[in-house]
Amino acid sequence: MKVFISWSGETSQSIAKKLFEWLPMTLQSIDPYMSAESIEKGARWSASVADQLQESAAGIVVVTPENVSAPWLHFEAGALSKVIEQTKFAPVLFCVKQTDVAGPLAQFQLTELNKSDFLLLLKSINSSVPSESLDEQRLERMHNALWDKFEASLIEGEQTRSKLLEAVLDEALEAA
Repeated sequence: MKVFISWSGETSQSIAKKLFEWLPMTLQSIDPYMSAESIEKGARWSASVADQLQESAAGIVVVTPENVSAPWLHFEAGALSKVIEQTKFAPVLFCVKQTDVAGPLAQFQLTELNKSDFLLLLKSINSSVPSESLDEQRLERMHNALWDKFEASLIEGEQTRSKLLEAVLDEALEAA
């Protein structure tokens, strides 16, 4: 089952890449698509994105504080929801409150990027294509077994990003 992963901005891209790698380990029937990872260099990105939107059974949009109001994210979310009308479409929130989400994203059931809420999303995606679905108990076991490492990679990525930002700011202050 094709799952389109949408992102906008550095943090969102980092999380999307981790989801791109982690999702098929948890739910083996998932064939994720992420533009930065799935499009070959030199290829027309717009044609690839359009094709994948048509073929996808689900869409995930990674929403972060830096992109919650980004016009491109809302444009892409609107396009995804229009194309994938009969399938699952899930804005996934990272360090964003549900009350901070507006526009096209607010019309969908939001998913917080935590263990219990993300499991509910996986179950929903799993049930959308019964012929490819995984036994729910097996899905829960896979999710529980793999979540802690996934969550640790998110935390590690944010700590690294914070340290880099601090170093750049310190360097700029020293130069001033």
